[in-house]
Amino acid sequence: MDFRRTSVVELARQVRGKEISARELAGHALSRIEALDATVGAFVTVDAEQALEQAAAVDQIVATGGDPGPLAGVPIGVKDLEDAAGYPTTHGSAVWAGGPPAVADSALVGRLRAAGCVVVGKTSTPEMGWSAITDNSLVGPARNPWNLDHTAGGSSGGSAAAIAAGLVPLATGSDGGGSIRIPASCCGLSGMKTSLGRVPSGGDHGPGWLDLSTKGPMARRMADIVWALDAVVGPEPTDLRSLPRPEAPWPAVLDDPHVPARVAWSPTLGYAPLDEEVRAICERAVGVLESLGADVVEVESVFDEDPFPTWATIANACLSRTYQPHLDSPAYAGTPRALRRLVDAGAALRAVDLVRALDECHRLNLALVDLFHDVRLLVTPTLATRPPSLATAPAGLVNGVPEIGWVRFTYPFNLTRSPAATVCAGLTEDGLPVGLQLVGPQHADLVVLRSAAALEAALGFDELAPVG
Repeated sequence: MDFRRTSVVELARQVRGKEISARELAGHALSRIEALDATVGAFVTVDAEQALEQAAAVDQIVATGGDPGPLAGVPIGVKDLEDAAGYPTTHGSAVWAGGPPAVADSALVGRLRAAGCVVVGKTSTPEMGWSAITDNSLVGPARNPWNLDHTAGGSSGGSAAAIAAGLVPLATGSDGGGSIRIPASCCGLSGMKTSLGRVPSGGDHGPGWLDLSTKGPMARRMADIVWALDAVVGPEPTDLRSLPRPEAPWPAVLDDPHVPARVAWSPTLGYAPLDEEVRAICERAVGVLESLGADVVEVESVFDEDPFPTWATIANACLSRTYQPHLDSPAYAGTPRALRRLVDAGAALRAVDLVRALDECHRLNLALVDLFHDVRLLVTPTLATRPPSLATAPAGLVNGVPEIGWVRFTYPFNLTRSPAATVCAGLTEDGLPVGLQLVGPQHADLVVLRSAAALEAALGFDELAPVG
């Protein structure tokens, strides 16, 4: 059995049809984790007993003629920034390590369990999801299954590495500045950040990163992401931002995958450096979009300047709020120095600074509104370079020059709340994945999903990472 060769939908069908048991799937995930995770570094916590109990409950429903859900028996990892009942939530930090297990699931995890999924453990994240490199003091780096000397990306790097190595077929992620799209691109996966509110957060606490972050499922290919999304989208009373349930089931987009008639290709967004090898791989994929019938127009500039200062203002304010109760704890003193600087920067902000950042989000969205009057989809590289080496991290190499801003293509679309996907466009000469990003108009998630599914199929990329 290889989770990377059988779709999530097919695994669930086999469980419902009694061709395989949920316990067998959970047992396979646990054995894969035991065999490979010391090398990959994807998981923080694994609970075999709890996972097998959940799986047995799914099998019991099947045995008595019930329907355990559309994702019956599918093993999942949960990113360690959100709660899964029975597991501690460490946020990748010594500040929260050693805390009690969560007593309830997050909204996303609860809906995935209700759809039949079985949680096998928590996946690694950089402390509080602050970095595009998944590394923390609790478990070390999450390594890229395509080359263990390179990062799996972040901040959902543990989830991406687990999927790319075949430890689990499905996992959760969150994306506050690219944290689903970055590791998906690094690890050769497809990925999707939905419009803000499609996948609800909610719960007892306010959103960690205000309106920047969106949670969602991660999988190897777009069809599995679509099926998992269909199980989790919809309103949540405790989430002020949650959107209504879509009228039609989302898997319908898979029956008619196609690209829009007119597409914009922006290789730099107007400000971002880009590695020439990455550009060439992305441009070949853009050519595939043209072969599918899209009229592709190159757009030199989408935004008039890098919006990173706006993103950083919001993110730093949120980090400062989260850490404020813990500033005097001994564990906080061990927090990475760069992260502590961000916390301090957030504490120094005035209310008017945050409001001006939100005003800038509005202005950025107006630029997209103008663009989408002429096209239906915006296409960019997902990242400026190949997955960085752990030796040079957090910098990547753009045309051989160290570049800290190798993720400049992702965070603008957190500021605009736009739906955005990534699809693997191919491999570099040294065998590392490169992603192409697809961005849609406000709430046009289905346009993005349909286009990503069509492009993914046309590209036909189906290679597996050598570790796995």
